[in-house]
Amino acid sequence: MLWVVAPRSGARPLPRIPWKKFPVHVTRPLTGACLVLTAALTLTGCFAPSDQSADGADDRVSVAMLQPPRSALSPLSDDAFKLSRWSTAETLVVLDDNGDPQPGLATEWTRVDDTTWEFTVRDGVVFHDGTDLTADAAAHALEYAAQAAPKPRILDGVDLTVAAEGDTVTVTTADGDPLVPHRLSSPQLSILAESAYDGDTVSPVGTGTGPFELVEVNGTTSARLERFDGYWGDPARLSGIDVTFVPDGTARAAALRTGEADIVEAVPVSQAALLDQELLTEVPMPRTNTLHLNAADGPFADPGLRAAVRETIDRRALVEGVYEGRADVAEGLLGPALPWSADRPERTASTEATDPDGVAITLATYSDRPEQPEIVTVLAQQLEDAGFEVEQAVREYANIEQDMLAGEFDAFVLSRATVLDSGDPLAYMASDFSCDGSFNIAQLCDADVDDLLAEAEPLATGADRRTAILAAEAAILATDAAIPLLHERVIQGDAAHVADSAKDPRERLLVTPRTRLD
Repeated sequence: MLWVVAPRSGARPLPRIPWKKFPVHVTRPLTGACLVLTAALTLTGCFAPSDQSADGADDRVSVAMLQPPRSALSPLSDDAFKLSRWSTAETLVVLDDNGDPQPGLATEWTRVDDTTWEFTVRDGVVFHDGTDLTADAAAHALEYAAQAAPKPRILDGVDLTVAAEGDTVTVTTADGDPLVPHRLSSPQLSILAESAYDGDTVSPVGTGTGPFELVEVNGTTSARLERFDGYWGDPARLSGIDVTFVPDGTARAAALRTGEADIVEAVPVSQAALLDQELLTEVPMPRTNTLHLNAADGPFADPGLRAAVRETIDRRALVEGVYEGRADVAEGLLGPALPWSADRPERTASTEATDPDGVAITLATYSDRPEQPEIVTVLAQQLEDAGFEVEQAVREYANIEQDMLAGEFDAFVLSRATVLDSGDPLAYMASDFSCDGSFNIAQLCDADVDDLLAEAEPLATGADRRTAILAAEAAILATDAAIPLLHERVIQGDAAHVADSAKDPRERLLVTPRTRLD
């Protein structure tokens, strides 16, 4: 019997649909169950329960993910992190727990001079389409990313050229860049087979190198992966992965509680207390929830009004109220996931607050993360108590991103991973707070900030670079264009029979070759 359980007690078993009668794969269209779940939870899709064998050696894992693909799973976008979490697309370099680069599809590398790096490509790697990984194939993937418009965020401000010779890929940058290996660890620079690239389109279906092959994508609803037996590393313990995209946090939590999903991404804080605590893992994340104020246009072009917001916000109320204590009050843009950030210099206010006196503002966020609308509601009340008139705007991320980046709102609350790309927070700061940053929600352009970011950029990893990063952070905070609210902890749900799923603060790993169902 196939149990399809609605998020209520007293669920009944439904007859198993005879999938083997179909000549092609279908995505388990359990229509009746979907209707029940949709009515109860506004669920966007149904889950495919794992087919566990008696010895646990030929199992599929069902995964409920937070956000659907935004760019058709293009590795040049943030969708790349889904490919990485499914272990289907890989990079030349990976990062260890300390954020230091380690061999991936490249076995070693050398810094030839200030602007030139050579990477030796691993031998014996086969793409999912049957072609071999070569230096030429790796160079083709990197060159395509470097020439893309827009570029992957990891290459913001980086002029990069690539060449191949023998088993070596040479990466040259216009300026000295000590973080080239870190950059090449970003899932946005995954190495796919040449067949993946067709004009302006990049398809990861059947073109990666990982232990799981992506074989089917059903729009923004689901995806299916199969174990790739030609994998160059340790073989996967699972036979496959069934992914369902479920933006509704209540539905994701219900899927864990009822057993419809084996692994659940981003269990909402509001749902965590309702679940078996032994199924949850809580990890401090390099992710900060920040209030961005439009420093270029509108009321918050006035530094005094930005200072008024900074003095008004009660961060502790957000942590204790919205997050039920499952977060950390922000002292800066960087949080406890980066322990060295606690050595930041003491901050002093540089601008006196101006009385809001009824100034009208728009405060916006997105609904994909369930805590975000709640934060906006609490912030709106705090700001209104201080004298602002607040209009709230909440939409799905896909429908608000363009206006957010164009500066259409006076204030925007964003949950942002601070070392998502390179493992080094400077790339995040440059992208979000420099004059030329591509993700500059606050429309901030400050000479002191840009100068300090530029000073930190050429420094080698280590104490001096970290000190320079904290100086840049202090300059950003001094503008009051970005007011960090709290540092998040991710809550991941794993069914009791799931073993060795990754609990990754950087959100790059989830299902790995070691993951299994016991």
